[in-house]
Amino acid sequence: MDFNTFLFELSQTPIKVIAPSVDFRDYVSIDLSTHNKSLKDFDTSCSKSWIAYIHQYLKNHNKSVAFGGYLEPRSIYNRSDYFNAESALEARNIHLGIDLWCAAETPILAAFDGVVHSFKDNTNHGDYGPTIVLKHSLKGVTFYTLYGHLSRLSIKTLYKNTQIFQGQVIGLLGSADVNGDYAPHLHFQIIKNIANYDGDYPGVSSQNDLAFYRDNCPDPNLVLKLH
Repeated sequence: MDFNTFLFELSQTPIKVIAPSVDFRDYVSIDLSTHNKSLKDFDTSCSKSWIAYIHQYLKNHNKSVAFGGYLEPRSIYNRSDYFNAESALEARNIHLGIDLWCAAETPILAAFDGVVHSFKDNTNHGDYGPTIVLKHSLKGVTFYTLYGHLSRLSIKTLYKNTQIFQGQVIGLLGSADVNGDYAPHLHFQIIKNIANYDGDYPGVSSQNDLAFYRDNCPDPNLVLKLH
């Protein structure tokens, strides 16, 4: 069985990683790629503009959570030297997780039983901010889930190797002043082999490296089952 099939078959029902009280009927997909022409109407480098855009999008759709982004090419990363490169093929602008956009302080849930692998406040401009990585060993397979853009309180009292249970609240969403300067959202990513990373893992790929990262970071919707 390949890894994608393994993930899909872990649950017959959607796995919830955010907002336990919010029904899946209150989720709506959102396109934040370079193909979305409406994103040209405001300053994508400004978190206040993003907050206003997400708020209006949710209001227009009468929903509470906007989701999407796996393998999306995005222009928002152009604002940060952390992602840029001299060559277009080397610039990191292809998103490797799924983002779930909603209010700051929203509870974040563990996707599966596991242990705390690592955590860190990644403070580069446009980076994850406070981040938690969980390690899972299920049915003889070990893999990792990453939860980025959290509040600083989320990682204040954590310890490595602490047992975590599926559905347990592991943190809260951070605001723009701590989450890398974004509208509040969870970056959720699945990682097969985390190598030597600690409290961090690339969440955005260049075109040159995409084949590797697409294989090592499969579509989180295999477990979220949001569409």
